[in-house]
Amino acid sequence: MADTIPFDTAALAWDKQDGLLPAIVQDADTLRVLMLGYMDRDALAATLASDRVTFFSRSRQRLWTKGESSGHGLALVAIEADCDADTLLVRARPAGPTCHTGAVSCFLTAPADSVAALDGVVARRVADAPEGSYTRRLLDAGIARIAQKVGEEGVETALAAVTADDAALRGEAADLVYHLLVLLRARGLAWDDVRAELARRAAG
Repeated sequence: MADTIPFDTAALAWDKQDGLLPAIVQDADTLRVLMLGYMDRDALAATLASDRVTFFSRSRQRLWTKGESSGHGLALVAIEADCDADTLLVRARPAGPTCHTGAVSCFLTAPADSVAALDGVVARRVADAPEGSYTRRLLDAGIARIAQKVGEEGVETALAAVTADDAALRGEAADLVYHLLVLLRARGLAWDDVRAELARRAAG
């Protein structure tokens, strides 16, 4: 089941917009804002019960579960109400593009965590094991080899910082991040685990 920050659904400000609440959908991994929909009491209840994000369609005047026709659904990860109890933040994992145009997001320039997006690519390589994938070859070589590569990339990044231009440093830093993500996945961890640790330290 998805995680929720506890709130009393009956105490939400349903009367402000004729029984509807705006629901902002955010990719749980990349943090990109994907879309805005509306939920009534039944849509929220259906979402919480099924872990599939469901809205109230104002044009069709009925409930609709995202992806019911396209297959591009939204798997609920977490949901919370804002401080005024009149807007919902829905964190979900999309199965394909969210926008009806085929775009990832309905907001074309919505920013995202590019490291988390790359981690998603690495995770798919781990799961799919495509023929000829460099990530797959690294994983097959074992943790010691991946750790060695992280060390090598770390040294190259440090050298670039003192001997090369900014473009070279950016490139080496990107290589280091990629190999670190592979190492984390090889240990059964993900970028989200690192992000949670950073958040813990910032809060401390």
